[in-house]
Amino acid sequence: MKKIKYIFVVLSGILAINSCDTKDLELTNPNALSPETFFKTKNQVQSAVNACYANLQTRGLYARHIFFALDLMSQEAKGNPQLEGNKVPFSNFTFDASSDIIQYFWETCFLGISKTNFVLDNEEKIQALPNSILTQEQKNKFLGEAHFLRAYYYFLLVPRFGDLPIYTTQTTEGKARSSKEEVYKLIEADLDFASKNLLSKTVEDKGRATKEAAFAYLGKALLYQKKYDEALAAFNKVTGFTLETNFYNNFMDETEHGPESIFEIEYDETLGVGDKWGSDTAGDGVAESTLRGQEYGNLGWFNVYPSDNLLDEYEAGDKRFGETFYVPGSKYNKGANTMTAANFTSSAGIRRAGWKKYQNYYKRTDENLDSSINFKVMRYSDVLLMKAECESLRAGGVQSTAIGYINEVRFRADVPLLATTLTKDQVFTALVHERKVELAGEQVRFDDIIRWGIANTALAGTGFQAGKSELWPIPNRETSSNPNIKPSDNNPGY
Repeated sequence: MKKIKYIFVVLSGILAINSCDTKDLELTNPNALSPETFFKTKNQVQSAVNACYANLQTRGLYARHIFFALDLMSQEAKGNPQLEGNKVPFSNFTFDASSDIIQYFWETCFLGISKTNFVLDNEEKIQALPNSILTQEQKNKFLGEAHFLRAYYYFLLVPRFGDLPIYTTQTTEGKARSSKEEVYKLIEADLDFASKNLLSKTVEDKGRATKEAAFAYLGKALLYQKKYDEALAAFNKVTGFTLETNFYNNFMDETEHGPESIFEIEYDETLGVGDKWGSDTAGDGVAESTLRGQEYGNLGWFNVYPSDNLLDEYEAGDKRFGETFYVPGSKYNKGANTMTAANFTSSAGIRRAGWKKYQNYYKRTDENLDSSINFKVMRYSDVLLMKAECESLRAGGVQSTAIGYINEVRFRADVPLLATTLTKDQVFTALVHERKVELAGEQVRFDDIIRWGIANTALAGTGFQAGKSELWPIPNRETSSNPNIKPSDNNPGY
């Protein structure tokens, strides 16, 4: 498959950024480039756009920390005794503004935003290129990618922090926080632009943002604001996708970019992994692997395990259980080996299960530290369930239509289909269940819990404090270095 390749580039006088390119693209003397000479060729434009993707691969995001933080907060994952001390607070909601994980998350997202602004600040130069160098369609789609990725980084940030500083141009001056409503306006505008200018998945290179991904995230952003009719309209433009026949195809290396995949975070260890331990925020160097498999694997570090609450949520006969978790008796290593109870041992005893999603055990006996399995951060099944939610909750919504979307997802799982006569409240209960089991360990449940207003029951006894724990604190390094965001401006309770 074609993946995005990252090459370190220094642009003098501007924040150091990463250049990245597909395998058939070369840059000439990349370290000699400067803002004055940049954006003269297609290769330069594409490398600057590719740089915007690099921060998604950092340890601050999908290489390590994001899945720990969100899976622990949602209580889908529980920590084994050896879980590192900086991760434990996300399980019991004792994190504060000194958290390095929160700092890395904040900084890598805003560095990603800065890279997108570098591209967008130079739109005039890009548009001035003759069509013999870059066609108008190519110009539009590269700018569309920058808009999409700026929206994506802000969409990662706004559920975690609420009000945020808004940067639409590169600057060294720290800004004050704007309301989350203003942040959502920017996200919507960026995704609207992206949806009109990006290429379709059918013609775009694998790993790049597409028109359909822009519509999917626009719908999700509108859903988070309870704009159900607008969200549904956006979701209805996500076309050309079907569910994988085999649920587990969504989580293997060899079946990436399949018919269900809408947007993925790319990894390919064959391109290099030498900088993975030094890539917390900047997105520089070569760090083409994620530690998800090694961290979660019951034959690896086994730092976390699936919670009993999550395991007990699955209905009898739900195929997704055996494709989401390993249990004693599960086959692995291409069917040559069988898991035993001893394979789930921790110093606190034997656990009921280990994670199977995003693990490499389906083809080998060891995670070997590095993993190339992409994160499918937007799948068509997620879109179907969000469409069901919009249809059910919008004014005049038809519950039987909403149930039909849910049943599309349930049919693949080989569980009984829902009756089309369910009430609105029953549909909501069904949605809560279905999203929990379909998207387990995919970093969506905590946001679902918060936006549905069910945290006091779903997170009872965990240390969650209503009015505080919904948001993360602005990290200390930001409040100490940005004169427009003081410690007193932090989120409630911090």
